[in-house]
Amino acid sequence: MNLQSPTKVVPNSDTCVVVIDDDTQFRESLERLLRSAGLRAQGFDSIAEFVKSGPPDCPTCLVLDVRMPGRSGLEFQRDLAAAGSALPIIFITGHGDIPMTVQAMKAGAIEFLTKPFRDQDLLDAVNVGLARDRARRENEESLSALRARFEELTPRERAILLQVVQGRLNKQIADDMGITETTVKVHRSNMMHKIEAASLPELCRMADRLNLLPKKAERS
Repeated sequence: MNLQSPTKVVPNSDTCVVVIDDDTQFRESLERLLRSAGLRAQGFDSIAEFVKSGPPDCPTCLVLDVRMPGRSGLEFQRDLAAAGSALPIIFITGHGDIPMTVQAMKAGAIEFLTKPFRDQDLLDAVNVGLARDRARRENEESLSALRARFEELTPRERAILLQVVQGRLNKQIADDMGITETTVKVHRSNMMHKIEAASLPELCRMADRLNLLPKKAERS
């Protein structure tokens, strides 16, 4: 297999490429290719075997044969979507067609490769898939940490946060809540510190990520 290309996969043991293909010889050749490029690879001969083992706990990309005994690759793609899983998928097939390709790509596949394909085409697609899953995991971890910080706010701090991000001034918030403006300032300062927002724009972005902002009415 020819790996001489200007595009290289950066070795990363904290990622994993899962190859699911019932053709043992072909599957093992893909695993060797991936490992030669510095990637950790796991091979399975069926979707059922992979599901039984569970996905790796790291940025992951699936290299998935379209047609296999039991669940097909496209059916498994639908299963993952229904379960809310965003694992990136690269489809490989020996007998693809345009409708099948369109279906897979519309459902979010990274690439649809028809055998025989260039090694580098697969490696390039794997790079995209791993980068996408890494970004997704980092975003989920960041959002989880943000939710945890929001949960630590007192009910009054949360109420003030909601008014602040809607553009209310301290005096207006004080009048609405029946407290002094000084008290609002103290709670606001504590809230900003706890949620780790350095500015009002940053606080607004956090509130947006937490879906705290009221939805804008759709224009008719």
